[in-house]
Amino acid sequence: MGIQHPKYKVAVVQAAPVWLDLDATVDKTIALIEEAAAHGAKLIAFPETFIPGYPWYIWLDSPAWAIGRGFVQRYFDNSLSYDSPQADKLRAAVKRAGLTAVLGLSERDGGSLYIAQWIVGPDGETIAKRRKLRPTHAERTVYGEGDGSDLAVFDRPDVGRLGALCCWEHLQPLSKYAMYAQNEQVHVAAWPSFSLYDPFAPALGWEVNNAASRVYAVEGSCFVLGPCATVSQAMIDEMCDSDSKHALLKAGGGHATIFGPDGSMLAEKLPPDQEGLLYAEIDLGMIGIAKNAADPAGHYSRPDVTRLLLNRKPARRVEHFALPVDSEPAEIEPAVAS
Repeated sequence: MGIQHPKYKVAVVQAAPVWLDLDATVDKTIALIEEAAAHGAKLIAFPETFIPGYPWYIWLDSPAWAIGRGFVQRYFDNSLSYDSPQADKLRAAVKRAGLTAVLGLSERDGGSLYIAQWIVGPDGETIAKRRKLRPTHAERTVYGEGDGSDLAVFDRPDVGRLGALCCWEHLQPLSKYAMYAQNEQVHVAAWPSFSLYDPFAPALGWEVNNAASRVYAVEGSCFVLGPCATVSQAMIDEMCDSDSKHALLKAGGGHATIFGPDGSMLAEKLPPDQEGLLYAEIDLGMIGIAKNAADPAGHYSRPDVTRLLLNRKPARRVEHFALPVDSEPAEIEPAVAS
């Protein structure tokens, strides 16, 4: 009798946040979790910084303009702390739904913000809190960075070996290889939206970045869930206060996707301005067939030619220590002139 490989339904989010409104966006996140559970999904994936939304203002004008308009303060105040009532509310909702959620958020920790993905299991317990290793370009005016411990894959009995990265982390070959080498089976590739600088910056557009998700699926021989936010008209109305800004950012931009380990598209895309959930049935048995052809960190690798060095140690800004009582420095006898 053949081995029964796990099969289950996944849900991928394409929606706009209630921009810079933490409580309202948490409520919208919970509604999407409940909708996915009602449709039988065992895993739901959210876009990059869905809570409280992506800070598009950093690409539209100067930092002084953003501060003067109040965006900087509001973004900090509406970012999500791990030990907060809103975070507790999210974890309780995931537990009620009985699924695994990969949340996308701006994480507030002390006086700093981070592009984060929290993986919460069906028991409501946190499986992982990862941070984007290096914020991209203008994002570095808002966020701090993660470390090598954030390149991790988690073996879960309900969904398989699960990992996640954000946005242009999918253009970092070494970071991708660190994930492939952990035999990742299901990967969440979280994106913010694709309507910035369109059409004169193809590298920021949907075709290039959907392709990055698709290549990840084929390279890693894994399923890739590509949640993607939309830009709402309300966001445009608030940020775009001139004709030049309207030319830089447009409403819509949603291009959520789901790919199989052979690069096949497993769900029909929604229109770029439409909110909703993409669903797909995934069969982890497909991975063995894909890796039979090319296992990037296994039989298709050449470690005698190229290898990856990976530092998984968490970065600590402060190391606390205390000297033992018996290690007080001894008195030094003064030198005597001869």
